[in-house]
Amino acid sequence: MLPLDLSAASNTVAVALAESDSELVAVREHLQQLDPLGERFARVLRDTIDQLLNGEVTGRYDWKTLSKTEKTHAGSIVEINLQREFAFDDGDATDYRIAGIQVDCKYSQQFGGWMIPPEAENHICLLVWADDEKSRWSAGLLRIRPELLNKGNNRDRKLTIKAEHRNRIYWLWRDASLPENVLLHLGPATRDKILGLPSGQARVIELFRRVQLRPIGRGVVRTVAQQSDYMARVREAKGRARTVLREEGILIPGHYSSHQAVARALGAPVPRVGELVSFRVAEAAARHEGLPRVILDNRAWVLATPEDPPQAAPFLPKHTEKNRD
Repeated sequence: MLPLDLSAASNTVAVALAESDSELVAVREHLQQLDPLGERFARVLRDTIDQLLNGEVTGRYDWKTLSKTEKTHAGSIVEINLQREFAFDDGDATDYRIAGIQVDCKYSQQFGGWMIPPEAENHICLLVWADDEKSRWSAGLLRIRPELLNKGNNRDRKLTIKAEHRNRIYWLWRDASLPENVLLHLGPATRDKILGLPSGQARVIELFRRVQLRPIGRGVVRTVAQQSDYMARVREAKGRARTVLREEGILIPGHYSSHQAVARALGAPVPRVGELVSFRVAEAAARHEGLPRVILDNRAWVLATPEDPPQAAPFLPKHTEKNRD
């Protein structure tokens, strides 16, 4: 369900205004060509929130625990990280040039809270919102006009967009899915069982043991491990998560093409770039008739049911490159 207004597809006001603005059309088409599904955009927002939380050092996983200064700084970090991801040119009066057109970038953690500076007037703004608790995000375009803005008296003369004019925003991606901050959404008892263990390695193993069939981003692993070499805690080696949990029948595919193929064949969530997923498997038997299966180590395997006793899992296939999907 959309929080405040309709999607661009049904928002006739925004669509009509966009189609009459050739520069806005050019920016829209360029952004949609760069990121048709919004997946790169979503990854930037996920990584930016994780960067601000800095879980490796602080152990934080909840946006509410950030200081006021850190939250205020979020807009600048979003702006910088989007420019790095998409290689936007620098603007003159604005943050970027997109398709040769001046575009300002404004981020708000509160929907509708974008603060528009005086220099953005008559320019296009890329308006971005993300909510880690809801796991949702949006990005849209709006040509800033004085009559669209509330009056204000703050020292830097920044103004917000009047609520009644938000229907003029052309949404590129509206209320889209933000990669989940798994730690934030775990039940307190489960989270305490994971984070209460004394070592980073033990915590990572317990994370993948307890949180199955749910994509887990690298930011979560970093926060749980609280070590600079956090991904080494997962890799196939003595005492590491893949090796220990394989003996319990649990596999941990990453975003390599060969690993994605295993998850896809079993009907499990397919990890995207920067994600892992764990699940328990069982060797296929007559009782598993009709279940999706995959061949590993020359045997057929299915997702284990609660009735299946633990058994050592096969090795995941070798991988040589990451899949960018």
